[in-house]
Amino acid sequence: VDGRYVVVAAEDFTAMAGTFGEYHGRKFVRAMDFAKENGWPFVGMNDSGGARLQEGMDTLESYGWLFRSQILASGIIPQIALLMGPCLGGQAYHPVMQDFLIQTRHSGFMGIAGPAFVKTQTGEEISLEELSGYKAHAVKSGQTHVLAEDDADCLDKCKELLSFLPSNNKEGPPRIETDDDPERREDLLGLLPQHPHEPFDMYKVIENIVDHGRFFETMGLHARNMITGFARFSGRPVGIVATQPKWMAGCIDIDAADKGARFVRFCDLFNIPLITLHDSPGYLIGSQQDWGGILRHGAKLLFAWADATVPLIAIVIRKSYAGAHYGMLDKAIGADFVFAWPTARITIVGAQTAASVIFAREMREASKPDDVRAQRIREYSEIYENPYRAAERGYVDDVIDPSDTRGAINRALNALANKSVARPWRKYSNINL
Repeated sequence: VDGRYVVVAAEDFTAMAGTFGEYHGRKFVRAMDFAKENGWPFVGMNDSGGARLQEGMDTLESYGWLFRSQILASGIIPQIALLMGPCLGGQAYHPVMQDFLIQTRHSGFMGIAGPAFVKTQTGEEISLEELSGYKAHAVKSGQTHVLAEDDADCLDKCKELLSFLPSNNKEGPPRIETDDDPERREDLLGLLPQHPHEPFDMYKVIENIVDHGRFFETMGLHARNMITGFARFSGRPVGIVATQPKWMAGCIDIDAADKGARFVRFCDLFNIPLITLHDSPGYLIGSQQDWGGILRHGAKLLFAWADATVPLIAIVIRKSYAGAHYGMLDKAIGADFVFAWPTARITIVGAQTAASVIFAREMREASKPDDVRAQRIREYSEIYENPYRAAERGYVDDVIDPSDTRGAINRALNALANKSVARPWRKYSNINL
């Protein structure tokens, strides 16, 4: 593919409905092991009627062989699943356990059981599309990373994804020639509304700073308050993690934390530099988030950033409050460079919240509490909600002209080209799964 070796294993629905049996499993394992041993990416094409039930125990065991082979290759070679047909039952773990899953809109179906089995065992009546189609996984479950229109589009998207990735974890991502000026300047400040609490479209910022405006997004329909995907700077592949102010005000909820952490860890495994852009008031609060485990899920982002050894660059655009400050990468959690726009607001909480707590007594006792409240909010904002104080303290490396964002990132990437990190030996961190 584009001059590089890739191992492909494809199921053929025209032969025994592509069902999974002993030798089906053995061939998949052999392909996966060959890819791992030679350092080639693995692509699996799924289009199967499920388990070959007449083989009984042999089919059951063959699933285990495949899963173990996949897991042992994880982090060594990139693994991409193409869901171009049905993939139900235990076999569905195969595409889910790969690094990226590309699903066709109308023909790709995936689930732990089909509608008939679900009805037999639970009494629930549901269609195949509703249970296992693209909306179930690209939108709701977040198990599909990229949505394709048809088989041809699925293959094209796979090729484009591979173009950003190294063949294995010992290589750097493939850099290409580009005629896009690394110091190109754009009027990014004009993308922001006048009021700091009005949303803006983070995609427009991304498109204006990356090479030729090309951004390959992953999980674009799931947890839309968090943006993840690949782009290039001066031909060099990077991973981008950004909050989207137009969706939930850019708050980080459970799904967004999981989405971001998974992407960060993949990029770190395969030597892909990471860049964040954010405007976020913090992690989402409330009973549903607390009961759902926002602290545990939110910690995944912290583990991912602190564990990462690739170049890490953060761009603070507006709000960088509370947990979002380090959840979206700051100096303390491991950033190599932090650049802030003049519009950045970096503090523990927003001025309105802080003033209402710090000056609560004064407001209660004041003859004109609204005037006192407005004054204290203004004073707190002027003192604490600006990037220059953070720069004075060394928490921000530079307050930059927004139009210099692309140039600042390119210069930082050049400076970090030979970054090397040595850590004490351990198997791995005990991340909050």
